[in-house]
Amino acid sequence: MQCDRRGFLAVFLGLGACTTAPVETARLPEFNNFLSIDPVRYSIDQGAYLLTNPNTLTGQPWEVARLVQGLEFLAVELPAGQGWNVKLPMASMMVPAARAEWRAALGIAADARAQDVIDSLTALRNAYAARSPSAAAAALRAPIFSPGGQDSLTRFGGAPALPRTTRAMLDARQELAASNNERQNVGRFTIPLSEFAVLPPNTPALFAFNVG
Repeated sequence: MQCDRRGFLAVFLGLGACTTAPVETARLPEFNNFLSIDPVRYSIDQGAYLLTNPNTLTGQPWEVARLVQGLEFLAVELPAGQGWNVKLPMASMMVPAARAEWRAALGIAADARAQDVIDSLTALRNAYAARSPSAAAAALRAPIFSPGGQDSLTRFGGAPALPRTTRAMLDARQELAASNNERQNVGRFTIPLSEFAVLPPNTPALFAFNVG
């Protein structure tokens, strides 16, 4: 009977392990060799800027590709990477929630993995850097992109209206700025100097110290 219970438990735990999906991860190609630049902060600032300046995107599919790479990275990294869901709780919900909007607008499969999208768009950008539009079109392969090829490349040549994504990125930038301010103020406290010193006239009554 004891053996039967152990066998049942082993099967139960095994099934549970099989149903647990691995956490999705993603990396941006620009940051493979740069340890001093935070890709999350960079992608938030870049995305907010590009989305509010559509003239930087119109007719430039390589720039739209760069924008989408950052968005895809944030959609994965914010909710699951290095505590960003604590540092930026609203952005960690709103940016992934806007993912369906930019994917629908650009014909990206809803079930595509972020890294597969990022890698395909890296190939697109490299093709334009090599002045090969045909290779850029070939980088947008079905089923990740629909319909794929030149038709998908034409989509990337426009500046699609992404109101939900734009709002999410602007809010993320604001939340990031607030988080930076809080971090800078940690360890600051104010001492009333009048408590322990005789001050000359016109000396401020409070003095701030930095600790840590």
